[in-house]
Amino acid sequence: MSITIGGGFHGSGGTWRDRIGKLPVQLAGQFAAERDRWLLWLPVLLGGGIGLYFLLPTEPSVGSGPVFLGGLAVAAIRFRQNKTVFILCIALAAIAAGFTAAQLRAHQVAAPVLPLRIGPTDVAGTVASVELREGGGRLILEDLSVRDLGPQSTPARVRIAVRTKEELPEPGDEVAVRAMLMPPPRPVAPGAYDFSRDLFFRGIGAVGYGMGTPKVILHAQPSFGETWLASLRQRITLRILDALTPPEAGVAAALLTGQRGHIPEDDMVAVRSAGLAHLLAISGLHVGLVAGILFFVFRAALALNERLALDHPIKKWAAVAALLGSLGYMLLTGATIPTQRAFLMLFLVLSAVLLDRTAITMRLVAWAALVVLLLRPESMLGASFQLSFAAVVALIAVYETWRVGRSNGDRGKVRRLFGYVTGVGLTTLIASAAIAPLAAYHFNRLPVYDLLGNLVAVPVASLWVMPWGLAALALMPLGLEQLALIPMSWGIAAILWTAHAVASLPGAVLLVRSAPGWGLPLFAVGLLWLCLWRQRWRWWGIPVLIAALLTPMMERPPDVLADESADLFAVRGADGSLGLSTTSRNRFTAEAWLRRMGQDHAWGWRSDEALSQGMACDGLGCIIHLDGLEVAMVGDPRAYAEDCLSADLLVSAEPLGDACPHPRATIDRFDLWRYGSHAVWLTGNGIKVKTVDGHRGDRPWVVPPLPRSRLDELQ
Repeated sequence: MSITIGGGFHGSGGTWRDRIGKLPVQLAGQFAAERDRWLLWLPVLLGGGIGLYFLLPTEPSVGSGPVFLGGLAVAAIRFRQNKTVFILCIALAAIAAGFTAAQLRAHQVAAPVLPLRIGPTDVAGTVASVELREGGGRLILEDLSVRDLGPQSTPARVRIAVRTKEELPEPGDEVAVRAMLMPPPRPVAPGAYDFSRDLFFRGIGAVGYGMGTPKVILHAQPSFGETWLASLRQRITLRILDALTPPEAGVAAALLTGQRGHIPEDDMVAVRSAGLAHLLAISGLHVGLVAGILFFVFRAALALNERLALDHPIKKWAAVAALLGSLGYMLLTGATIPTQRAFLMLFLVLSAVLLDRTAITMRLVAWAALVVLLLRPESMLGASFQLSFAAVVALIAVYETWRVGRSNGDRGKVRRLFGYVTGVGLTTLIASAAIAPLAAYHFNRLPVYDLLGNLVAVPVASLWVMPWGLAALALMPLGLEQLALIPMSWGIAAILWTAHAVASLPGAVLLVRSAPGWGLPLFAVGLLWLCLWRQRWRWWGIPVLIAALLTPMMERPPDVLADESADLFAVRGADGSLGLSTTSRNRFTAEAWLRRMGQDHAWGWRSDEALSQGMACDGLGCIIHLDGLEVAMVGDPRAYAEDCLSADLLVSAEPLGDACPHPRATIDRFDLWRYGSHAVWLTGNGIKVKTVDGHRGDRPWVVPPLPRSRLDELQ
């Protein structure tokens, strides 16, 4: 009898013990057969080291990463004759390199973080960037002076939202503004996205809002660099907004400068629900379109001169033009992680054209990932990095497996059109399958009809909108941008119409409950195993992917949630639905809690639905029984006398002190202020409590709040 394991391992009878004993040899044979794919796993191992750094509950010593990396490098040299040990040392060194890169990056960007709310106070600084929005914008200020903070306590950057009808300052301007400043927001629940960590790596140590129009003290001096680019981006955005009307103006600005603040919210919701959000987030699609359009236009223009076309390498000249134009587009739109990845791949592809060589596609992705992870290791935690690389890796893997070519040969126009539409559909299907679990993990929603929306919108964006957009940028120095922006707006209108039509279909969006933190790396391992290997053992990745998709059902949602502000509380009813203490405050947090539960509706504590869930409320608070335990949600200290004697869990919007010794667990206003939002699980065996700061650990971006009585420490 012959047994095949994973399509590549053969046995010839014998006991299971014999077969298991042969398994290491068989695995080694499969691994050796994949020699040309080993390099592709370097960025994966690098990412593993980065993930290990961010998982630690406490900050490691500064020298730990470099010491481990150096030791492994020495070991690799020492045992280079032993292939097994050498490969193991290289793999561990790649993990150590990722750990070290993340650690050094954290120390590089470390700056003071505001620990408590202050203001109104006078803030002066230099405008680093401006994000235009309806009725105002958001300024990022650097080189700061804050009246209530000493130099050692002043953040490197602050982000301030301003509402004004007057013209906003430009990047490089020195401004003064009266503002309220707050610490960067903590996650809304343990395990939720950490906004403060994201702001920490951007150098932003406080957020707030202005209480008036910023006053320009000194206008920006002429220069060339990041400030000049930010100023150019703002001026181009304003000219686009002046030339077109909403909502087309906001979408055109998003496509040409990366500024999405002027897209109406209802249009953004429709675009997301139709699976078209990737068209508005500058990514590889846009960079590729810019390069392709420039390459075609320049080569066609040069080919008009027969002598030039015959005697000179016009293809290489067009490649240089496409590369420079794509670089300019990347810088103009803010050089986000997806555009950096796309430009790095484009650089290698066009370099191969210049050198008359063939590019190795999956290796392009690997090199691009290595560069991005080494320079910006924190980007690995973001949705944009994960979504863009997952889509590209999956598409290239399918191309390599089935050799899906784009050669048109002598096919007629109808067959070419059919091939293009089929290609768009296949690309959308593959990319959607690869990124759907990631989108569900980050956003808790899946567009059901994204294939339908993309079949219409992608050709419009590729063949109409982006060519006119590039023409508008080219005509802008002449003041003639309207000649191109108006036709561009027609295509944008068609895309928005498609988005609304698809989003209005029944069941257009599927809500998904949050997966546990380990579900994401499990999915990444399964996807990469399936896509990076070529031997038949690659199919082992499918069971891993299936297990990752089932992880949302493997972790029970919390029964009680309490926001750090002590203004919003939630309980999960007997049927699993979420009930909120209020629907008028902290709407952002309430919506985030609902998304994480995979729900779009919550019942109020004093509604008829609350009575059906077994919740009883009076003027002092509410009582509900969950899993045989009594939970008291107290809003008035007068309820302590009764609830403290009967409740197993007491959650209070006011400080408790020593007033409640009886309950198994208590959460009061001070607990929420100190440790952030709380999540509670109730079982017959007891009460489990998790806090935001307890989940994040003692890291540089986690700053416990100081009592206002210690404000003098900041001065």
